[in-house]
Amino acid sequence: MFVVPVATIQQRIVRAKKTLSAAHVAFEAPDPSEWGARLGSVLRVVYLIFTEGYSATAGDRWLRTELANEALRIGRVLAGLVPREPEVHALVALMEFQASRFAARVRPDGTPILLPDQDRGRWDRSQIGRGSAALARADALRHGRGRGSYALQAAIAECHATAPSAADTDWERIVLLYEALAGIAPNPIVELNRAVAVSMATGPASALLIVDRVADDGSLRGSHLLPSVRGELLARLGRTEEARSEYATAAALTANARERELLLAKAAALESGPLVE
Repeated sequence: MFVVPVATIQQRIVRAKKTLSAAHVAFEAPDPSEWGARLGSVLRVVYLIFTEGYSATAGDRWLRTELANEALRIGRVLAGLVPREPEVHALVALMEFQASRFAARVRPDGTPILLPDQDRGRWDRSQIGRGSAALARADALRHGRGRGSYALQAAIAECHATAPSAADTDWERIVLLYEALAGIAPNPIVELNRAVAVSMATGPASALLIVDRVADDGSLRGSHLLPSVRGELLARLGRTEEARSEYATAAALTANARERELLLAKAAALESGPLVE
């Protein structure tokens, strides 16, 4: 991925401001009647900012808390501006749950710590409580209607946030939530995440079938996520050489240095022998 220098971005912003000023473009808040039509786009941008902070796509940092926290701040502001919009509260809930784990997601040297290995005592319980309250508020505003995509993702995050351990997580419920999410917002990333949940609920063999279907449709060609998940499942099945190859492929595809190190470490760890369940 090509990373544009900060100075270049600043120069572009200055030029854009001058262009808009010269054209006498007026800036004004849209009428409240237009908010609904625009809200979906706003929420998508806020969540994209958050996810880039939660798991950086490039650079030498896996976690960019300042970026994620700014997205969360914007989400809270939006919830105050449009308090009757359930998906706004749902997105805030999702970000609260995810942000609650920040202190446990990286070691002091910046090395990533994956979910099963995190010290759950370091998770922010007050933030988890705020997430649960925001999700309950979103559900109440729906008046019995089905959950939207952010609410379903928040419900999945709540399952993780409230579980005492990875082994004690309600993986069957998470699988069902992913199936519901795939029904209203189908995309290959949802399928990969569903496969991970299926692997925890029923084992890696059935999960690998899901991942292979995603691979066959070509929608994630060039993404490191597909070989990364596939490598994990193959390792658990004892297919060591295939797993190492997938990890190496994923490492070559990611633009994040920390994630690359993690994937290469997983490949190297398989040299000591297969991981069979």
